[in-house]
Amino acid sequence: MIENRAKHTAFIKAEATRLGFMSCGISKAGFLEEEAPRLESWLKQNMNGEMQYMENYFDMRLDPTKLVEGSKSVISLLLNYYPHETQNEDSYKISKYAYGRDYHFVIKDKLKEFLHNIQEEIGDVHGRAFVDSAPVLDKAWAKKSGLGWIGKHSNLLSKKTGSFYFIAELVIDLDLDYDTPVTDHCGSCTACIDACPTDAIVEPYKVDGSKCISYFTIELKNQIPDYAKPHLDDWMFGCDVCQDVCPWNRFSKAHSEPLFDPHPELLSNSKKDWEEITQEVFSEIFRKSAVKRTKFSGLQRNIDALKKQ
Repeated sequence: MIENRAKHTAFIKAEATRLGFMSCGISKAGFLEEEAPRLESWLKQNMNGEMQYMENYFDMRLDPTKLVEGSKSVISLLLNYYPHETQNEDSYKISKYAYGRDYHFVIKDKLKEFLHNIQEEIGDVHGRAFVDSAPVLDKAWAKKSGLGWIGKHSNLLSKKTGSFYFIAELVIDLDLDYDTPVTDHCGSCTACIDACPTDAIVEPYKVDGSKCISYFTIELKNQIPDYAKPHLDDWMFGCDVCQDVCPWNRFSKAHSEPLFDPHPELLSNSKKDWEEITQEVFSEIFRKSAVKRTKFSGLQRNIDALKKQ
């Protein structure tokens, strides 16, 4: 039985690499004891703003065995999205994760293939794939499985690869060999806290989601409040400031996933081009992009807020 477990674990990790994931860590499915009071306190302080979905399925968020019947292992996976080149300097900015094809679709396809190959190799294995679209605390699971530590900006950090990657999970009903967490390497650094344009990192390891530029430009459905507009720092979709200034991201290397390559106009457009964008151009540049989430009207709202500065 132990031999099988080691063999199955080795196969899963090799398969993750073959499918293009940069890292794979495995932890035992169960209740996230450390996270429970943290999440409860964060919600009580209304740091989720209008993201009311964060209040739903509280128990499931903390325990995947309530989400996937019979689950025993959480396989955490990282997929690199760090781009080969970034936008023109005279441009309103888009978070790097949204440069190419919507990651939900890219990763879901990889995870379907992954689960299928596990079933082909090992047999009667059941499970579910998650990509930032269900009540799963992906960063907590990635931390538990040794893929990195949670930085002061609340993103997962790795000494080898920084933080520019997506996190996904396969939760399966198979016992495996489990990895152990790594230590925190933020030390006395406060680069992310000092650089945040809206002071959303209210204390080390605690981000007020309702103050974050990503919240204002993506999650918020109403008008951006006047007090926030002078601090948007030219971001029209998302924000990378806390990651851009992090010393560990000097180790980021460009991804090798063609689907994450951006539309050429995304890189070359100037502020003037974005200010004159039409619905047709929006649909062309962001045809299969995560930016579609904010819709043309949302992107226009964000650009209007920036134009007035």
